[in-house]
Amino acid sequence: MENTINGQPGAQPTVIRTGRGLTVAGTRITLYAIMDFIKEDYPPKLIRYKFNLTEQQMADVLAYIEEHREEVEAEYQQVVAEGEERRREWEKQRREILASIPPDRPMSPKEALIRAKLAEAKARLGME
Repeated sequence: MENTINGQPGAQPTVIRTGRGLTVAGTRITLYAIMDFIKEDYPPKLIRYKFNLTEQQMADVLAYIEEHREEVEAEYQQVVAEGEERRREWEKQRREILASIPPDRPMSPKEALIRAKLAEAKARLGME
């Protein structure tokens, strides 16, 4: 089957499947990243700007999503669920690491300097 994009037979497809999933050809931008903004009702012009896409790429991506709505939506939901699972796992690891640090551990000079600068900045901003 010959690819047809905007009536141009043989044109390279804008949306391709890679190891990352559905991707804008020639980029590392997945349709799932674009879907995050579509779900938040961002206008296509702002999405195009955010991802540095051409008008044609954006039009092709929107057309692809519309034509394959069920497939794209199912994959998007899977990607979101996997991302949430990874976030929970990282959070669990972070908690375990923090719990393993003794509360009375002396600060290194570098850490003390960073904490002093942070306290100074908070005071300047009225956050303490």
